[in-house]
Amino acid sequence: MILIDNRSDEELPEEEYLALAAFVVDNESQSEDSELSISLVNQDEIHTLNREYRGIDAPTDVLAFENDGELLGDVVVCPTVAREHAGEFDSSFESEMYLMLIHGILHLLGYDHIVDRDAELMEARENELLELWKEVSTR
Repeated sequence: MILIDNRSDEELPEEEYLALAAFVVDNESQSEDSELSISLVNQDEIHTLNREYRGIDAPTDVLAFENDGELLGDVVVCPTVAREHAGEFDSSFESEMYLMLIHGILHLLGYDHIVDRDAELMEARENELLELWKEVSTR
C-alpha cells in the first residue's frame, strides 16, 4: 500500500507519483504487503525536518525515514527545492520529481551514497529506474 499526502500547496500529479512509487517497489522486488508513505511538503516543513532529524539547518529536496516491520518508511519531497534543482541541473521539474521519489524509495530499500562506490551504485540504479519509468509511462 502506498499513501500520498500533498501538503506542498502545489497542484501536483499525485496519481502519477503513486504509480511511479509502485513501479519502483515492484522493480526492487519488495513485498506487495509493504507500506510506503509519500509526503509532498513546502520548503519550511522540509527545512524543519532536515534541521530536526539531520542537524542541517537548510531546506533539502528529499528525506527518507525508515520504519521497521511491514512499513518501508516515509519519503518526504519538497517540490519547491526540486524545481530549483531542475533549473540548476538543466532538467525538467517532472524528471527531478521522479528522481527525488526514486532516490527516497531507494534509501528505504537500503541504498546509500556515503561512500563513492555506494553512490555510484545508487545513481546507476536511479538512472535505470528513471529510464524504465519513462518508457512504460509513455505507452
